[in-house]
Amino acid sequence: MRKLTAFIPVLLVAAFALGACNGTAAKQNEGEPVTASKPAKEKYAIDITRDFFLTKILDYTKGQENMKYLGDKPAIVDFWASWCGPCRIAGPILEELAKEYDGKIYVYKVNTQNEQQISAELGIQSIPTFIFFPMDGKPFATSGIAQTPEETKKMFKEIIEKELLKKK
Repeated sequence: MRKLTAFIPVLLVAAFALGACNGTAAKQNEGEPVTASKPAKEKYAIDITRDFFLTKILDYTKGQENMKYLGDKPAIVDFWASWCGPCRIAGPILEELAKEYDGKIYVYKVNTQNEQQISAELGIQSIPTFIFFPMDGKPFATSGIAQTPEETKKMFKEIIEKELLKKK
């Protein structure tokens, strides 16, 4: 019994640390206090569910021969989780790009912790995973980010320009 009670403080600290990562901190800018009265920043990247994906992006339940991108603009779908370090780096970059390319592309975000079914159905095995949907042509995916945030942003911009917007 004495050995077990020695672990209780460790377990309490671990439980507190895990509880602190409930997604609230991800919505806070670094160095800013969390307050209820602070107005929400305008978001350009759109959080989506499996149902949204099936009705507005791609209904993969109808078989390979009926798969067609359903959107009216090219799109990026980011599969992420709040505990994922590279996801926390890619998220703000994609938000910047969603704002920069507003009206030209969509940037969607799927929280893999909340939307486990779609992640499993699409075979998402590592995060972040990004699926790119050009207006014509096949969707394609990539996982991970570049070495630095600057290189990651450059990589996304190249894909947006060359593959999604078809600029030379």
